[in-house]
Amino acid sequence: MHENYIATIGLEVHCQINTQSKMFCSCRTSFGEEPNTNVCPTCLGLPGALPVLNKAAIEQTVLAGLLLGCRTPEISKWDRKNYFYPDMPKNYQISQFDLPLCLGGSVPLSDYNYPKDYQKHIANPGKSIGLTRIHLEEDVAKSTHLANSSVIDFNRAGTPLMEIVSEPEIETPEEAFAYLKTLQQILIYGGISDADMEKGQLRCDVNVSVRRKDETELGTKIELKNMNSISAVRRALHHEIERQVEVLEDGGSHQQATWRWNDDAGVTEFMRGKEDAHDYRYFPDPDLLPVRSGDMVERMRPHVPELPAEKSTRFERDYEITSYDANVLASDRGLADYFETAVRTSEARPKKTANWVINTLLRHLNDNNITASSSPVSPEQLAATVDLIESGTISNNQAREVFDALWNNPSRSPAEIASEMGFEPADTGEMDALIDEAISANPDKVAEIQGGNEKLVNWLTGQVMKSSKGKANPKQVTDSIRAKLLP
Repeated sequence: MHENYIATIGLEVHCQINTQSKMFCSCRTSFGEEPNTNVCPTCLGLPGALPVLNKAAIEQTVLAGLLLGCRTPEISKWDRKNYFYPDMPKNYQISQFDLPLCLGGSVPLSDYNYPKDYQKHIANPGKSIGLTRIHLEEDVAKSTHLANSSVIDFNRAGTPLMEIVSEPEIETPEEAFAYLKTLQQILIYGGISDADMEKGQLRCDVNVSVRRKDETELGTKIELKNMNSISAVRRALHHEIERQVEVLEDGGSHQQATWRWNDDAGVTEFMRGKEDAHDYRYFPDPDLLPVRSGDMVERMRPHVPELPAEKSTRFERDYEITSYDANVLASDRGLADYFETAVRTSEARPKKTANWVINTLLRHLNDNNITASSSPVSPEQLAATVDLIESGTISNNQAREVFDALWNNPSRSPAEIASEMGFEPADTGEMDALIDEAISANPDKVAEIQGGNEKLVNWLTGQVMKSSKGKANPKQVTDSIRAKLLP
């Protein structure tokens, strides 16, 4: 961005809540089913149909507030937000205006949730972004625009939807990226939502303006829509900020409006003039009573889990692993649980188990596009594989082969697979003979080792591994060479 300008960014995140039924009716929430099959008069907006509150959705929203440090007013009410779009045919959306379920709170930006290419250049490490509110409403239907027509699926209409509104405290596209990643992790940890952007469970509208550094009044706000990934939000913001600066530099001005992000073209495009809150003509919904939330807050408080930042700090402290490893493991609740189960089962140092989870398990999970909870290799089996290395039974390279075989045949034990592959500890006498042979064949290397160049011990180990055709345990070989040459 031009050095003479400041960007101000606020995010409105819409998150579908994990419930079995919709917000105001008993229709099932679903994804990927035949269009317009999970519908009823209420979610279709037919005349005379009356809404009934979903208690679980309200509780989950209160829980989200607890996770994010919000306060919940004693009384919360429901309002009608009046507008007509094809995806909301009853001419209004049941939402919340002046008495939402949650007020205040914040999202702490994890340094490891910034884009990887930016993590060494974070301007404000440890920054938190304040929240204005979290309110609960009903989702709209899904519109699909074809070449010459549009089609609409009402299966999504009425799904419980939280809107999490940030304060305009985000200053860069990279902070917006970190905010969304951190918020997504927290919502998943709390079991509130799967927060999958590809499935539309997490959607984001961006408000962005720019102003010159010598100005105190915020610039004209432009809303951006149609972002389907966190990386798309970053790309859209970079483009839009530059566009707004160019307009101002050319002597132009901005009008409050809604623009869309065209990810294929990499540009923002004008959609429509932007309504203010008064244009929606909010008024209390006459069909729904206000909610008293005091007892609900206390009921949900015991459900607050250990959050990613807290878990990462504990992993680093209790298991003596690096900050990076702790954050990778804590970034996903299923992966964190897998790691802790493996650590409790294994006799190896937690650092070694962490390395195997991050470098070997994660690679297999990513290659197969599955989560840790769906891994065919259990935490106990991974721990047993690591223990085989620690005991000197197999080498690291052999253990990788064992793990690969275990992934495809998880009914076997690592020890059984290692035995079938011939990865048995070498006969001590045979190994000693191979070591003595390597020492005798390389007197110059031996002299250098005994002269202080201990790195060559690894070279001699490699010669023995070749002679044994990879069957010897490198750790045992190295220890034996050291004992023979460096008494």
